[in-house]
Amino acid sequence: METTLIFHEGLELPDFASFVLLDDPAGIGALRAYYRTYLEIARNRGVGIVLDTPTWRANRDWGERLGYSEEELADVNRRGVELLEELRQPGMALSGCIGPRGDGYRVDSAMSPDEAEEYHSAQVETFAGTSADLVSALTLTYAEEATGIVRAANQAGTPVVISFTVETDGRLPSTQPLGEAIEQVDAETAGGAAYFMINCAHPTHFESVLEPAPWLDRLRGLRANASKKSHAELDEADELDEGDPAELAAAYAELRKRLPNLNVVGGCCGTNHRHIDAISAAVTS
Repeated sequence: METTLIFHEGLELPDFASFVLLDDPAGIGALRAYYRTYLEIARNRGVGIVLDTPTWRANRDWGERLGYSEEELADVNRRGVELLEELRQPGMALSGCIGPRGDGYRVDSAMSPDEAEEYHSAQVETFAGTSADLVSALTLTYAEEATGIVRAANQAGTPVVISFTVETDGRLPSTQPLGEAIEQVDAETAGGAAYFMINCAHPTHFESVLEPAPWLDRLRGLRANASKKSHAELDEADELDEGDPAELAAAYAELRKRLPNLNVVGGCCGTNHRHIDAISAAVTS
């Protein structure tokens, strides 16, 4: 969402925070147009769709940086759900989007599971009080934060999905292997997450770690980058690397053969509707 709105729509998103658009009529219009593009793809392809609220940055620390009080953050999270409610169509799941406390590419100051549960509980509980079908925590960089979010969601009684950022070696930015991170979160939450996803990496970065193992059954979603560049290279880039939509779609089709429960596909940095349409075609053909 953020790279599309910045590089294709020319919008300014401070700290990559798309939730600020909910405070501006023109911004709301841009979000509606963005979502409708993907709803049309789902209709044309005859598939369901998960839409995330534009609230990846709408947690306490990022909100404070942008001048939002706790009450204002709760309000903007609710309005993110209300916007998607306007656009609901059959086969659509509405997800309250949660992002990391720190950066989505690296581990800043890591929290314990208890600290992460306390930190993220406000946003989780806000979504639990809306019509959101689930919450999705995206671009998490270490297992303890994921554990805390799962515990907060379980306490609030709402389904939760965990999506980990991985590096070019298929490991989390914390250096923990992906499979170990999934197993740790499951062990510490009694399997409390609905499922897990991979995000923010090109398939060539993580395909080597998807060897047969019990934890692969818990991996049901992929949100890959269009670019093959590392996170460090992407951070330094002045232009958007959109990769090759057809090549990315073909990689998804190959990965689907190795992931028996894969049924949620999407994109991360650099992808747009062209990539998602190609991916949808590739995995449903």
